[in-house]
Amino acid sequence: MGTTSRLLRLVSLLSTRPVWTCRELAERMSVTDRTVRRDIARLRDLGYGIESDPGPWGGYRLSHGARMPPLVLDDEEALAVAAGLRSAALSGALGAGQAALSALLKLQQAMPRRLAGRLGELDATLAHTPRSEEPQISPNRLLELATACRNGTRTELSYRDHAGRATVRYVDPYRLVHTGLRWYLVARDVARGEWRTFRADRVTGTRLTAEPTELVDPPDAASLVSRSIASVVYPVYATVRFPLPLDQALAVVPPTIGAHTPDGPDATVVEIGGNDVEQLAGYLLGLGTPVRVLSTDAVREALLRRTRALLEANE
Repeated sequence: MGTTSRLLRLVSLLSTRPVWTCRELAERMSVTDRTVRRDIARLRDLGYGIESDPGPWGGYRLSHGARMPPLVLDDEEALAVAAGLRSAALSGALGAGQAALSALLKLQQAMPRRLAGRLGELDATLAHTPRSEEPQISPNRLLELATACRNGTRTELSYRDHAGRATVRYVDPYRLVHTGLRWYLVARDVARGEWRTFRADRVTGTRLTAEPTELVDPPDAASLVSRSIASVVYPVYATVRFPLPLDQALAVVPPTIGAHTPDGPDATVVEIGGNDVEQLAGYLLGLGTPVRVLSTDAVREALLRRTRALLEANE
């Protein structure tokens, strides 16, 4: 057994029991006690926290290391981690960054083909269920966009705009941002020579070219998305009051979704735009937070209808 394989085997064994004696490890791996001690030292150099107790009844056990070491996962553990990362990416549970997507890309690249195939089969049997106002986007599409951002390669982007018109753009991908409602790609539009935001659920295809990206003076991705959303004119707006201070209201409704104005120390007024009153009513009801609709009457009435229907269904 080579050194690398032996170290991986040693980590796997240490993960299965609280304590192993040197003799037990040597017998299980068919090596000498001296080899075990030398390999333990190598693992510690790699960042694994391995504690040892002296004496004939002492042994080795895994503990918290000083830094994140390489992980050894079996097939089922790797699939479980990949499925969890995809769920986190789709829901935006880890915030506006793309940490979950980046970790998932690294994991998939390290996966054997047989596991990648099983992950694809798992995707085919599971469905992400968004809120009614949240657009659907496939994990594979997100991974395509994350790969484009990571590779630093100019990309041919097939895109459908708000009016449903199909276009093809050449872009230099930079970042993916999740607003709490949907994903956006921040990229430099090559033809226009300016930074733009693209709704990920409107991307219908990607193709990497051989040209490198030109990320000249890249913007703050989250701020650009926030400004882009704020500049959109919606058919319907609702002004609502939350009995929450500004910092808590921002946690409920992200700044990329609404415009916040403090109303004293314990309340915040937020203006939120939407495509229609039913969409806005559904969004407000889904927040699970007390809210008072100040305007418009149509949104207030739609919210009341939904609330009454919910009460009647549970009487």
